Amino acid sequence: MRIDKDLVAASATPLVLGILSDGDLYGYAILKRVSELSGGGMQWTDGMLYPLLHRLERLGYVSSSWGTSDAGRRRKHYAITQAGRDELADRQKQWTVVADALRQVWQATQRPQAVVEGWA
Repeated sequence: MRIDKDLVAASATPLVLGILSDGDLYGYAILKRVSELSGGGMQWTDGMLYPLLHRLERLGYVSSSWGTSDAGRRRKHYAITQAGRDELADRQKQWTVVADALRQVWQATQRPQAVVEGWA
């Protein structure tokens, strides 16, 4: 299934902040986690993730630091900041409202037409 790019863009910030709220990660690990969480339905690329991480860092929602992997490679690790946690909480509230509204719309479309039109 292909997920519309507008939906991917709208969900990217809360998804990355939510992933980082579980602990610091480097870019490839974030990409892998997005794929895992979506059951493989979302396959982000470096070209999508790194500009987002840089923007979140400029906004003060994430911080970064260089570290070394077990294999000796240098990797940039990203961590959520308190401002990022505050933003994540706000985004969670927004997405709850949107998800509830969509759920109601979708439930209404599954009812027989007479019930939807108020004839039941």
